[in-house]
Amino acid sequence: MVSSDQRRRQLAREKYVRQQQRRDQARQKAKRRNTVIAASLAVVLAAGGAVYASVALTGGDDKKSDNTAAGDNTTAPTPSASESTAPAPAMAIDEKAAYTMSLKTNRGTVAIAMDAAKTPQTVNSFKHLADKKYFDGTKCHRLTTEGIFVLQCGDPKGDGTGGPGYNIPDENLDALGKAGADGTVTFPAGTVAMANTGQPGSGGSQFFLVYKDTKLPPSYTPFGKIDAAGLKVVEEVAKAGVEGGAKDGAPKSAVTIESGTVTQK
Repeated sequence: MVSSDQRRRQLAREKYVRQQQRRDQARQKAKRRNTVIAASLAVVLAAGGAVYASVALTGGDDKKSDNTAAGDNTTAPTPSASESTAPAPAMAIDEKAAYTMSLKTNRGTVAIAMDAAKTPQTVNSFKHLADKKYFDGTKCHRLTTEGIFVLQCGDPKGDGTGGPGYNIPDENLDALGKAGADGTVTFPAGTVAMANTGQPGSGGSQFFLVYKDTKLPPSYTPFGKIDAAGLKVVEEVAKAGVEGGAKDGAPKSAVTIESGTVTQK
């Protein structure tokens, strides 16, 4: 017959075993979670820091999200990969109409003529997001001043890892001509194009403004053109350089989009 003392010890042992099992389960769960986080960070870093490969550029959103660009050592415009589970917004624009995206920033207003006929999915997405005030209060988080010459915006997190939770297809990739021997085409100053993670169809809300002719692989959807006044605004931001004297990073003259709207002409 089991004494009360033995019974207490047995219960204590069983309790200890249960506690150990719960701790082991918690450790395994944490390990799995950290593995996922590590994998995600690897993707983010890969998508957010390398440019194409024809010419290594060094930048935040290039290979990060965009690929590598041609040139010296600058990463192309690239947002980090994010969980994109939601469907892209239903088409709600007139593909035959002209649309303008106006970015009112603390540095001045940048007006962008959008090509709805050639990039309907992209324009539709920007109209959808702008109508929801998605871009209001966001920062242009990345400026590159060597290799590639772009100001990257459109991330609600302001660090190159944010997005709308859905992806849109690439469009108009042949607009800038056939890639040369180095695998790149020239994105003329004033071009506005989508950043991506380096994978086809991975664009979200991040985009980049080209302020000086830039060579990049033809894998970024060019969907708009900056007006003369807006280009001057971006050039002034670029002239001030990158924080800390770097060639790729947050602009020294911080740029905040106070309001972003898309209107039909």
